Amino acid sequence: MDGVVLVTCSGVSNTGKLTTQAAATFRQRHPSALDDVVQAGDLAPAAVPAGGRVIALDGCTDACGRKKLVNLGIVPDVHIVATDLGVVKNGMAEVRYDEIARVVAVLRETV
Repeated sequence: MDGVVLVTCSGVSNTGKLTTQAAATFRQRHPSALDDVVQAGDLAPAAVPAGGRVIALDGCTDACGRKKLVNLGIVPDVHIVATDLGVVKNGMAEVRYDEIARVVAVLRETV
């Protein structure tokens, strides 16, 4: 399979929730661009098919999604971190629309 799998952070902070919301927004706008979106907490080896492209989308530099992939022996082809895009990790703050738009724009350039 030559598909694209997006692995998002499964954290509960604003940046973790942002990755989930940005992935859902991206998938809604570009339904055929991704084969699957998986939260890191639900990640199993079978979720990432051999030969596919893997994008890790983490909320912060803790990089839980990327770490989960690496623990399964999978090195993501691309690693995107929301805080590297200027999003501030602010505990349980609400995710803002402009933050979702910023991450979706990077996904559009990447996928």
